[in-house]
Amino acid sequence: MATNKTVFFLIGALLIVLGASMLAPYLLQIIFDEDSHSFISASFVTIFIGILCILANLEKDLKLNLRQTFLFSTLAWVTVAIFGSLPFLLSSQTFSFSDAFFESMSGITTTGATVMTNLDDSPKSILIWRALMQWLGGIGIVVMAITILPLLKVGGMQLFKMDGSHNTEKILPRTFEVATIIITTYFILTLSCSFLYWAFGMSIFDSIAHSMTTIATGGFSTHNDSIGFFKNSNIEIIASIFIVLGSIPFISYLKFIKGNRKIFIQDIQIKGLMYLLIVSIFIMFIYLMLAQYEGSIFEKIRISSFNVISILSGTGYVTDDFGLWGKFSLIFFLFLMFIGGCAGSTTCGIKIFRLQILFRFVGNHIKKIIYPNSIFILNYNNQKVEDNFINSVIIFIFSYLLLFLIIAILLSISGLDFLSAISGAATSISNVGPGLGDMIGPNGNFSQVSDISKWILSFAMLLGRLEIFAVLVLFLPSFWRS
Repeated sequence: MATNKTVFFLIGALLIVLGASMLAPYLLQIIFDEDSHSFISASFVTIFIGILCILANLEKDLKLNLRQTFLFSTLAWVTVAIFGSLPFLLSSQTFSFSDAFFESMSGITTTGATVMTNLDDSPKSILIWRALMQWLGGIGIVVMAITILPLLKVGGMQLFKMDGSHNTEKILPRTFEVATIIITTYFILTLSCSFLYWAFGMSIFDSIAHSMTTIATGGFSTHNDSIGFFKNSNIEIIASIFIVLGSIPFISYLKFIKGNRKIFIQDIQIKGLMYLLIVSIFIMFIYLMLAQYEGSIFEKIRISSFNVISILSGTGYVTDDFGLWGKFSLIFFLFLMFIGGCAGSTTCGIKIFRLQILFRFVGNHIKKIIYPNSIFILNYNNQKVEDNFINSVIIFIFSYLLLFLIIAILLSISGLDFLSAISGAATSISNVGPGLGDMIGPNGNFSQVSDISKWILSFAMLLGRLEIFAVLVLFLPSFWRS
């Protein structure tokens, strides 16, 4: 029988991996002669605690039942966020615990919101750690989205169960098999992105840092002006391509490797993402034309494409302050924040497949009104969608929007203005990064936000990253009853 010992054993293993990852920024501290031992100290503490967790929870068979799986999925992200904040706290930078935890949670959930105000002059070790956190968070959520979340049946994710993984006792061995292929693919995409960034003008450091946050659709940059710092259209095109690649379900890469060469043109979710991107880019392009935005037609297409792809995917890179484009752009980008990319990708938000199923359900319902004696079957990717699945999708979307309103109200109570509260709630629960307005917009950051607001936002990031119910179920008294 699975016990909580398995959960804490796995937490220990994660902490060891996290602690080992801190050695990379430590090497940069040595190379660039940074006067700090924050990373080696944080690494020692993290690895030590990880080893203690493993030694204290050794078991012959590693098994997870449903309750332990829920517990692990949330506890893992919270624990990594806590220990990931140590390098910030121990650095020469002036981080409070609230700021450090916020930055760490934003990194590991691939949100991209930051409290750092002067990125251009910040230590390179800190900058690479932020990027590395997002990279680890991106691969972490992909593995979880494919192997664990579908088994928890949170918000309709059960449609994406792996073949042969209906039994929760088989999670661990199946995860190892799938994770090996995913990590390899993820690593190859990251290296390819980094090489192209470097080839088209980025420094080696910037190319490595931005490749990690691009594939993770995280959006952390090494410069205050984000991708706009480089003023290079080739870099923007490369970023757009690899953001889209990160927004595609990684299970599709698995299927492609195993012989399904048409998966990228057959998958309904991928086609839906592409259609949505094309339509959204066209709408924004037309708006910029009508608004007489400065620049050539090519410039308008480039700006529209990059910012739509960045916001829709939840990456959060910016090249321009779209808050100055007019009220329509604010409303449009706020709408895009909620959507997100595909299930099983590094993106976040409501996800394409849920909207597709919702629209098909509404369409069938309207047809049923017109033809009451007819039977309409809802199919998705050649699979019949059961009623309980449809219900879970509807409940997820309703809960998502309800929590967005609650978070927005709490943020307004904590002192944020209307636009900052609304966009802050949207960007945190959708894991996008920048909000709207002067304070937390594309040209701002979250440094001026109160501590209580930062904790609300951090919790919202966690909710959005773990599909809401995986976290909320832990607050039910019945969950803890034996």
